[in-house]
Amino acid sequence: MRLSIVIPVYCEEMLIEQCHARIKKALESLSKYEHEIIFVNDGSTDQTLTILKNISSNDPSVRVVSLSRNFGHQIALTAGLDIASGDAVVVIDADLQDPPELIPEMIKKWEEGYKVVYAQRTKRKGETRFKLWTASLFYRFMRKMTDVNIPVDTGDFRLMDKKVVDHLRSFRERSRFIRGIVSWIGFKQTAVEYVREERLNGETKYPFRKMLKFAIDGITSFSHKPLKMALTMGIVSTTVGLLLICYALISKLFFTQTTLSGWTSLLLVVVFFGGIQLSTIGIIGEYIARIYDETKQRPLYIVEEEWNGKH
Repeated sequence: MRLSIVIPVYCEEMLIEQCHARIKKALESLSKYEHEIIFVNDGSTDQTLTILKNISSNDPSVRVVSLSRNFGHQIALTAGLDIASGDAVVVIDADLQDPPELIPEMIKKWEEGYKVVYAQRTKRKGETRFKLWTASLFYRFMRKMTDVNIPVDTGDFRLMDKKVVDHLRSFRERSRFIRGIVSWIGFKQTAVEYVREERLNGETKYPFRKMLKFAIDGITSFSHKPLKMALTMGIVSTTVGLLLICYALISKLFFTQTTLSGWTSLLLVVVFFGGIQLSTIGIIGEYIARIYDETKQRPLYIVEEEWNGKH
């Protein structure tokens, strides 16, 4: 039996050696399994790749895949999954907020027959209140907006059976939301709870702007409810507009002294309808942009070089 560990990496020179050491330590109790550790360098601009090459030279179980530029976390993760050869594949980030020590517990659940074992956070250390609030809102909003039962408070840290990974490889969409795809695929899934630690060094690679884009990718990939919402907003705004027209005509014809005048009411109406129209156009534009990206049929990523002890 073989176990693959896939780790997307972007500018983690301060943590990458510690990440490797903790993963190797966690795998000591799983001696009955062969293992490979796949680091995917997602266009790092620091010394991450150099450090990874040194680690690979000293550890034959380490394989390094370096992409030609920064393609993003979900694409780097896909590149690692594409070459993973294990009967079970564990996905984990390099920042050590998700503990590698949880891997043996995941393996135990997998041995019990579960095809997907996802890590579910019970607490997040070192996060601001705003970050905690937006993260909680994101997961619950996703559950309401999509038709797929995506577990709340989970990231990409999970174990997947080879059968699940094989199906996952067939999904080649550009705007990827892997945790949603895994939930869509199905099979028997369960959770392992843990406390997420605060980041030891460096900065988060998911500031608010990227988290917002990630949320939009997730919603548009698994739901057409925003389009229905746009239709509803259009109907509501049209109804309100018709009522205002009727009110203005009746006031003009029968109550000339109370006819609306001035710019305040006109400005409010223009802003209201303009906002709804622009929001609707923006929602439609998001879906059209994704259609445009898919029709180009470009590769998801380009590998510049690979290392496995040697070039």
